[in-house]
Order: sequence, then C-alpha cells, then structure tokens
Amino acid sequence: MSERSRVRAARHAAEKKGVSSAIQRTTRQSPYKMRLVIDQIRGKDVNEALGLLRFSKKHAAKQIEKVLNSAVANAEFKSREGSESIDVDTLYIKHAIVNEGPALRRFMPAAQGRATPIRKRTSHVEIVLDAREEKKGNR
Repeated sequence: MSERSRVRAARHAAEKKGVSSAIQRTTRQSPYKMRLVIDQIRGKDVNEALGLLRFSKKHAAKQIEKVLNSAVANAEFKSREGSESIDVDTLYIKHAIVNEGPALRRFMPAAQGRATPIRKRTSHVEIVLDAREEKKGNR
C-alpha cells in the first residue's frame, strides 16, 4: 500500500468517527509563508481562528480562511446527512498542515544570453476539525 493510499484510508476512517476535513491543493503561495499563518490557528476554536484570519494582513490568511470555511461547511453537511446535530461553536482545529506542492518552473533572462530558473512554489493546505467535549462543571 502506498503512502498516499494509507493517508487517504486514515482520513476516511477519521471522517467516519465524526471528524470533518477540507483540503486545498496547489495554492499559488509559498509553503513557508502559509505555515507562518497556519501555526497561529492550530488548536484554536473555529470562531477564534476565523477572527484571526479575517483581520490578518497576510495573503495566505485569505486562502486558509477559504479552506477553514469549507471544513466547517463539510461538518455541517455531514451532520445534516447523518441526522445528528452539531454545534459549530464546539468545533476546533484538530490538525492543520501545509505541504509543498509542485513548483512551477519559469526562466528569467540573465547576462550573456543565459537563462536562470525561477521556482514558483505552490502549497497543499489540509485542515481537520473535531468537536470539543463540553465540560460539565459542578454548581
């Protein structure tokens, strides 16, 4: 079994347990720049993360916000499909990673008729959401 099919099988098994996810592939932004933003929201509640992303000045925040909104919509759809209720306020970001995608190779003219390569990097963004267990305190 290849690495890709193992990861896909693990994702499908997790989604059966109630976890929802969203993936955006080949985002036209360098993975280094995307990781700076994704590190800020990892482990936070969805509403808090959306607030951070909405008011961030970085371009990567817009791309990550789209993926996060998609993951929330996937969670809502899955709960509706399974006839169970889900509170969006209890969702948190369980797993958020940025992997390197295929680099676009371009060439720029250089001195004495040469050409220097330019690598325009792309990213794969993956966000997994899960519902937090509500703590019931004693009164």
